[in-house]
Amino acid sequence: MMTNPIDRRALLRGTAALGGTAALAPWFPAWAQPVSAGIVRPLPVVSGTEIKLRIAHMMRRIDGRESHGIAVNGTIPAPLIRLREGQTVRLHVENALDEDSSIHWHGLLLPFHMDGVPGLSFPGIKPRSSFTYEFPIVQSGTYWYHSHSGLQEQMGHYGPIVIDPVGEDPIRSDREHVIVLSDHSALHPHTIFRKLKQMGGYFNYQKQTLSGLLAGRDQSQTERAAWGAMRMDPTDVSDVTGSAYTYLVNGHGPQDNWTALFTPGERVRLRMINASAMTTFNLRIPGLRLTVVQSDGLAVRPVTVDELQIAVAETYDIIVEPADDRAYTLVAETVDRSGMARATLAPRAGMAAEVPPLRRRPLADMKDMGMGAMGGMTHGAAPAGDSACAPEHAAMGHCTPAGGAPAAGGADHAAMGHGAGGMDHSMRDFSNAPEVKKTPTVQTISPMPVDRTGEPGQGLEDVGHKVLVYSDLVAVDRNPDVRAPDRAMRIHLTGNMERYMWAFDGQKLSEVKKPIPFLEDERVRVTLVNDTMMGHPIHLHGHFFELVTGHGDHAPRKHTVQVQPGGTVTFDVTTDAVGDWAFHCHLLYHMHAGMMQVVTVRPREGDAA
Repeated sequence: MMTNPIDRRALLRGTAALGGTAALAPWFPAWAQPVSAGIVRPLPVVSGTEIKLRIAHMMRRIDGRESHGIAVNGTIPAPLIRLREGQTVRLHVENALDEDSSIHWHGLLLPFHMDGVPGLSFPGIKPRSSFTYEFPIVQSGTYWYHSHSGLQEQMGHYGPIVIDPVGEDPIRSDREHVIVLSDHSALHPHTIFRKLKQMGGYFNYQKQTLSGLLAGRDQSQTERAAWGAMRMDPTDVSDVTGSAYTYLVNGHGPQDNWTALFTPGERVRLRMINASAMTTFNLRIPGLRLTVVQSDGLAVRPVTVDELQIAVAETYDIIVEPADDRAYTLVAETVDRSGMARATLAPRAGMAAEVPPLRRRPLADMKDMGMGAMGGMTHGAAPAGDSACAPEHAAMGHCTPAGGAPAAGGADHAAMGHGAGGMDHSMRDFSNAPEVKKTPTVQTISPMPVDRTGEPGQGLEDVGHKVLVYSDLVAVDRNPDVRAPDRAMRIHLTGNMERYMWAFDGQKLSEVKKPIPFLEDERVRVTLVNDTMMGHPIHLHGHFFELVTGHGDHAPRKHTVQVQPGGTVTFDVTTDAVGDWAFHCHLLYHMHAGMMQVVTVRPREGDAA
C-alpha cells in the first residue's frame, strides 16, 4: 500500500535548521540528504578514427547504494566520443552481455544500415560478438548514443557525443562541460514496466487527497468529481517518478555534488543532454541567466532565458557567464516535481550553493485535455473564473446558462460527450481523428488541440521569469531546403493509461502492417496531434526537420520535439535519406509498449541501383 509523500518543503526547512550536516534517515529523498565535498571528475573521452567500445555488465554505486547496470568501457554514462566534422570513423563494438545489444547514434546523419536499430537497420549485436559501425561525420554539435535493444538504455547504456566543427568553432567560450542528465532506479526496468501495466499511476505519490481538498489545495470538489467521471487524473504528469528514480548528473546522484569548475568572468559552455529513459527536466541555475546557442546540435540565434524544459533525447548548448567567486546550483527539476538532479558550478572543488526546494507539482488542465481552442467558451451563467463555475467545469458544459436549463449539444457540452453530438463520456470522438484506428489503445481523442510551441511546458506558465519556448528558436543558417511542402499528413499520438498502451494513430508497432511511405527528396509537412494528457518527445531517425513556428527559411531544425499534452506540433521534413528509419516516442516505456513506427524512404523510379 502506498504511503503519503513526505512534505519536501518542511523536510528541507528541517535540514537547513540542522545546518545541512545532520545524518538523515536513509529513506529520505536523495536530494534532501547531506552532500559530499564534491566530485570534480570529467567524463572519460575516446576519439580518433578507430574507436573500441565494449558493452558489459557493471555494478555501480549511486548515492552510496550499489546496483546493477550496463556499462560501455566500464563506465556509466558511456565515454564521451569526441569526433571532428569531415572525418570518417570506425567504431568497433564488442557485446560482452549474454543478450543482444546495439548502439544507436542519436541525431547523427549516416547510412541507414549504420543507424543501429535491431530488426530494422541491422540484425543487432549478438551475445559475445562484435560489430563495426563505419560512417562519415557530416555535421558538428552535441549529440548522444544509446542502446536500442530492449530496456538496456534505462540500465546505463548511454553516452555523449561531441563533434567539433571544421575550423574554428563560431560559438566562443573559454571552457566547456558536457552534462548528461539521466534517471536511475534500483528496480529492474522490466519490473517497472510490469508495474505500469498493472496500474498506470503506480508510481504517482502526488495524487490529490482529502486533506488537500479540506485545505483548499488543487481542484475544487466539483472539479474533482468532473475529472473523476471522465476517469482522468490531473496529477498524472509522469509515469515513473521520484518514488522510483534517483536523478543523475554524469552518473552521480544529488548527494555526490558533481561539480563543474570555472574561473569568474569566463564564458562557460554547458552541453546539456537529456539521456533519461522517462524524465522531462526543467533546467535552471539560480543566479545565472542561460543563453541558448544550440538545439539538438544545430546553432540557433542566441536567446537568453532563466529556465528551459529539456525533453527526453533533446540536447541544448548553453552559455553562462558567472562573474562572482561563488558556487551556483544547477537544478534539473523533474516536470512532475517529484525530484531533481543537481550539480554545482564553482570556482573551486568542495563548494556548494543552496539547493532550492521542489516547487509545487503542476496539475493538468483543459489545454492538457486537448480543449485549448475552447478559450473562454462556457454555457455557465457565472463568468469564467467565478467560484460558482470554475473554468474547467464550465468548459465541460456542467454549468447552467443564463437562460435556465443546460444547453443541449452546445459546442463545449457536446465536445465532452454530454450533448446530442454522439460522443461518449470518455472523449473518444473519432470524427475528430479519421486517421485513428478504433482500438483499445485510444482512451481519448483531443477535441480541440492547439499548437503549443509558443508555451513553456507544464508547470512553467507562471514561474515569474523567462522560460524558453520553441518559438524563441531561430536557426543561424538559412534552411538547406526552403521548398513548399509537396503534401501534408497528420499523425496522432494515442494512449490508454489504464492499460498502459501507447501507439501512433491507435496502432502499436506490432499491429502495423506497412511502414509510413516517403519518396526520396520529398518535402512533407507533418502535424503531430497529441491525444493524450502527457507530453511525448517524438524522434525521427536519420533526418532533421524544421519546426513551423513562423520563422520562415530560418526555422529551427531538430531531430526530437516535445509535443505537449493535448497540443500539436507541425514540422516540414525533406526525406533525403533512403532507407528504413525508426520513428518513435523517446519515453522508453512508451516505445516499448508500442509507440513506434517505421518510416521508409524509397528512391524515385530510375534512381534505384
